[in-house]
Amino acid sequence: MPMIRARVTADELEARRIAGILEAAYEEEAYPVSVYETVMDGPWVAEILFFDGEPEAVKADILDRVGTDAFAAPVEADVLEEIDWVAKGLESLTPVTAGRFVVHGSHDRDRISPYAIGIEIEAAQAFGTGHHGTTAGCLEELCRVLKRRRYSSILDLGTGSGVLAIAMAKLAHLPVLATDIDPVATKAARENARLNEVPGLIECVTAAGVQHPRIRARAPFDLVVANILARPLMALAHPISQLMAKPGTLVLSGLRVADGPRVIAAYCDQRFRLTHRIEHDDWLTLTFANTRVEL
Repeated sequence: MPMIRARVTADELEARRIAGILEAAYEEEAYPVSVYETVMDGPWVAEILFFDGEPEAVKADILDRVGTDAFAAPVEADVLEEIDWVAKGLESLTPVTAGRFVVHGSHDRDRISPYAIGIEIEAAQAFGTGHHGTTAGCLEELCRVLKRRRYSSILDLGTGSGVLAIAMAKLAHLPVLATDIDPVATKAARENARLNEVPGLIECVTAAGVQHPRIRARAPFDLVVANILARPLMALAHPISQLMAKPGTLVLSGLRVADGPRVIAAYCDQRFRLTHRIEHDDWLTLTFANTRVEL
């Protein structure tokens, strides 16, 4: 399905106000909302992305939720061109080293040191090539936590390309349940698991949240990794706590540094304790424990 972009152009204060209204109106859906300046000293735009629908229907839904008098400027909506950005850009990307892992494309396969743990990710319509600060931070943290403790049941929530699930399977030699809300992502993760010769260790499931029968059947998990977005992570704090064994380790990413205090508060409310943090290019990776065990 095409992605629909809805925008409202205004001055800075109004654009920021509108972005706040859109975030509140679509909090449950967690549609991405941004606010930015189009050119230096120029107009600002409040923007929200919808994962399906038609432009006119999106405009109508926005106005229905927020009221026709909420915005001083009209809502514009258009269909974003479907471009496979990972496929388009992978050939120009160099391998990324994070801890013991090196994430690379097939064009760099022969350049990887035999002492590194190579993770080959083919171009795919799924997030996670290792070049983003959230993925790199997670890989570094997984090297650290897997060195300190042996785990038995692992969940990768929001797997994207499957890079984190593959990393855990290769380093720990343990089965991983990898889930994502996007069927394109789970298909890519499954293909990448085969490519990296760990298909028997990774089970890929398309699931929204944590209520899927396979997630419930394989719980409790003593290691959970969730590299998604701040709002969904906050909403999932209690459900995730109910899935975890004790002692358990929880690694969260997909967060801006500014999101940190709210996410930390949400998980501390569920009796998790923050034990470690990594910052990469304004992106944050947080590690929690649900016991007094140091991790």
